[in-house]
Amino acid sequence: MANDASTVFDLVILGGGSGGYAAALRGAQLGLDVALIEKDKVGGTCLHRGCIPTKALLHAGEIADQARESEQFGVKASFEGIDVPAVHKYKDEVISGLYKGLQGLIASRKVTYIEGEGRLSSPTSVDVNGQRIQGRHVLLATGSVPKSLPGLQIDGNRIISSDHALVLDRVPQSAIILGGGVIGVEFASAWKSFGADVTVIEGLKHLVPVEDENSSKLLERAFRKRGIKFNLGTFFQKAEYTEKGVKVTLADGKEFEAEVLLVAVGRGPVSQGLGYEEAGVAMDRGYVLVDEYMRTNVPTISAVGDLVPTLQLAHVGFAEGILVAERLAGLKVVPIDYDGVPRVTYCHPEVASVGITEAKAKEIYGADKVVALKYNLAGNGKSKILKTAGEIKLVQVKDGAVVGVHMVGDRMGEQVGEAQLIYNWEALPAEVAQLIHAHPTQNEALGEAHLALAGKPLHSHD
Repeated sequence: MANDASTVFDLVILGGGSGGYAAALRGAQLGLDVALIEKDKVGGTCLHRGCIPTKALLHAGEIADQARESEQFGVKASFEGIDVPAVHKYKDEVISGLYKGLQGLIASRKVTYIEGEGRLSSPTSVDVNGQRIQGRHVLLATGSVPKSLPGLQIDGNRIISSDHALVLDRVPQSAIILGGGVIGVEFASAWKSFGADVTVIEGLKHLVPVEDENSSKLLERAFRKRGIKFNLGTFFQKAEYTEKGVKVTLADGKEFEAEVLLVAVGRGPVSQGLGYEEAGVAMDRGYVLVDEYMRTNVPTISAVGDLVPTLQLAHVGFAEGILVAERLAGLKVVPIDYDGVPRVTYCHPEVASVGITEAKAKEIYGADKVVALKYNLAGNGKSKILKTAGEIKLVQVKDGAVVGVHMVGDRMGEQVGEAQLIYNWEALPAEVAQLIHAHPTQNEALGEAHLALAGKPLHSHD
């Protein structure tokens, strides 16, 4: 192994996804000498196989729905079907533009970019392409891949992962989606918009089970209205090929058949065979364990992103990567409050939240100390114009701050920015009620909800 000991980087980063490249960009900006190692393409899962391509598919689906439903707005249009190659062309152009921009950013910040499969070779080095890259500190950011279940083999043919679904050359006539979390409901929504017959199988009691129960119920109601079928509360038992597709059997014996089965049961960390354990890094079920400053038990090694057991969100990866870079550059850093991170599921309708659920608030503060208020979007002019239904639910500690904002409705992901400020700045309902929100906007619904919670409702009943 060639070892150029004359070059010792301040920071060597293994993995160029959201967490890794954010650390590289911020570290270089702060004067650190940074090496970024990536085996595939910089940008990682989010840019190439996750957030960006799925949202492009969902937007194409939204256009299809608008074409079908245009007459209710007085516009005569015809829907002639989905041109799958053209949808992929649109999606790939979005990815390509962002990828080129990111490559330019990395070059402009003078980050040493190394393409190749790296492996941690010591607490201060990574081996890649026959070379040993030395660093005063190493950041592990190797991300995640789609998971499966015991006995369920993803073959890329009829039993597929989200990676396969993003490049599928057709719209399946029918699909079973195993998993009703974020990935599952987003693909269910997109495929339904494209014309597929979709059934979601979720072993827990609700779709998007980590969200507030009220949000889950609103989404389930909307999915029923859209004709998206789902089976809740019973776990998967087995899947087998049929003559034309796949048959799924649940633990209660219930059977479902479809052309394809999308396995959307979450993502697992990429950590096997990369030298982490040999270097003494503490791990649990494949995840690298870190403290609130993203430090592992090895003083020269940190870890971020999907590799660590925090929220698997690109913007969390960005924040964790920036935190590590700033800590290594000697800046004062503040641990991330993961409850204060905005969470958005981009199905139709969207589910957006920040803070804690009503159930969690009652667990922490006591049931008698928690106040919850629901504001129906039926009272919001812009939502009426868009013909979207849903609610904004606020969770407040009695006579105190708002600790949870939970929203369901089209474009609610665009409202979560203000919700994030409300939670993170520990705002009182009366303080938010003082702010004047533009009319008519969907953002106004947040203001109206806080007016109601402050005891002075305007476009809602007492």
